[in-house]
Amino acid sequence: MLTNIQLIKKHVIAKDTMAFHFSKPEGFDFRAGQFADFTLLDPPETDDEGNTRCFSLVDAPYEPDLVIATRMRDSAFKRVLRELPLGTEIKMDGAYGDFTLHKTESTPAVFMIGGIGVTPVRSMIAQATHDKTTHQITLLHSSSTPDELPFVDDFEQLTKDNQKFRYVAVASDSAPDDWRGERGRIDAEMVKKYVSDRDRPIYYLSGPPSMVKAMRQLLVGMKVNEDNIRSEEFSGY
Repeated sequence: MLTNIQLIKKHVIAKDTMAFHFSKPEGFDFRAGQFADFTLLDPPETDDEGNTRCFSLVDAPYEPDLVIATRMRDSAFKRVLRELPLGTEIKMDGAYGDFTLHKTESTPAVFMIGGIGVTPVRSMIAQATHDKTTHQITLLHSSSTPDELPFVDDFEQLTKDNQKFRYVAVASDSAPDDWRGERGRIDAEMVKKYVSDRDRPIYYLSGPPSMVKAMRQLLVGMKVNEDNIRSEEFSGY
């Protein structure tokens, strides 16, 4: 679906990370976890990468707004995006992709996610909670420091709304003394701590390419069947 959408809200959700809410076109439908292409219209500046970027949809299909989120790197596209006045229209083309939650509810889902790679995961878990599916869902969400983790409040609320969802925040580099999450990188011991039967789940990996590669190698080293591993990379995030 190619259509114009209007910016209706923008806000900071973590260190150097913002969410942007757009009007949802009438009749627009997508599956939780999918992405779309977003194009700035006549921006005041551009660069060699052009005016279009691909973003996963943060919102679940049942929610009223279209939402994207991104690390605010110093690129022409993101400088323009940051300063867009409310009411500005941009173009959206989508949704696309098959990084979506499996349908067999008796098969657990384990998400091993780095940073802003959590955007499609937020959509999937919110929709599963709304639909009251019986998937057993575990999210290991890692970032260098706690203040870089987006959607913490959302995930903590989802744990209250969905008794089958477990949220594990991971600070890989440093965290304050009162940090209640895990410390260090996601490793075999951490996976074993939260995933008792490691042969049953479908594993979802998302984040920077280096992190996705490391998590895949970790799981393969733990004798997880590669057919049960799905991934999506967030290059340049």
